[in-house]
Amino acid sequence: MGAPVDIRLAAHANKLRFRPRAYSYIGNVPVFDVHDKPITDWDVVMKWLFDKIVGSAMLVAAAPLMLMTAIAIKLESRGPVHFKQKRYGFNNELIEVYKFRSMHVDQCDATASKLVQKDDPRVTKVGAIIRKLSLDELPQLINVVFKGNLSLVGPRPHAIHAKAANRLYDEAVDGYFARHRVKPGITGWAQVNGWRGETDTQEKIQRRVEHDLYYIENWSVLFDLYIMAKTPLALAKHENAY
Repeated sequence: MGAPVDIRLAAHANKLRFRPRAYSYIGNVPVFDVHDKPITDWDVVMKWLFDKIVGSAMLVAAAPLMLMTAIAIKLESRGPVHFKQKRYGFNNELIEVYKFRSMHVDQCDATASKLVQKDDPRVTKVGAIIRKLSLDELPQLINVVFKGNLSLVGPRPHAIHAKAANRLYDEAVDGYFARHRVKPGITGWAQVNGWRGETDTQEKIQRRVEHDLYYIENWSVLFDLYIMAKTPLALAKHENAY
């Protein structure tokens, strides 16, 4: 499991003879860098500012569309407009993620024990449209701006009982929880590369995790901007979301 902490191994300088650049120091103690947090120091501040500033602007811009979506949901079926779901967040902590409700109220699956499939009878007509266009994810801007438990860009947060080929994600993919070394995001590198939507095979979740880990190891603000710029095109051409 990947942990969002720095791991150092103390080195006895009088016994080991590595070149100086192999070490870092805590005070006067030489240590080996075994594992680093993927986003540290000023990068944490930059990502936080990016989420708050850009996320706030997006929330204001999306407000009219969110209002129309809420009205459409309310007119079609009884029940609340929003749907709350427990998902894995940073450091494997459980977070509550907001979505627009896309299923009949008595058939909502809060734990995602059964993933949505094509022509799923649980999904309303309005729900099918907003899921296809990912409009059901817009309330997650509230998570980004006000709750701070999501980023705009990062590995997508998965529901706690989500499965691929009848196996829980962490059972299907070795090292699965390493993707939780950073905050999850509304969009991510996996999503813009086509690994979005139904995960009915082990390969699909494997490839998604591979892309998530690539993102974590190569993060930058420019990378986030690139992913966000690619997201609308990826949503328009992808057919694996129901």
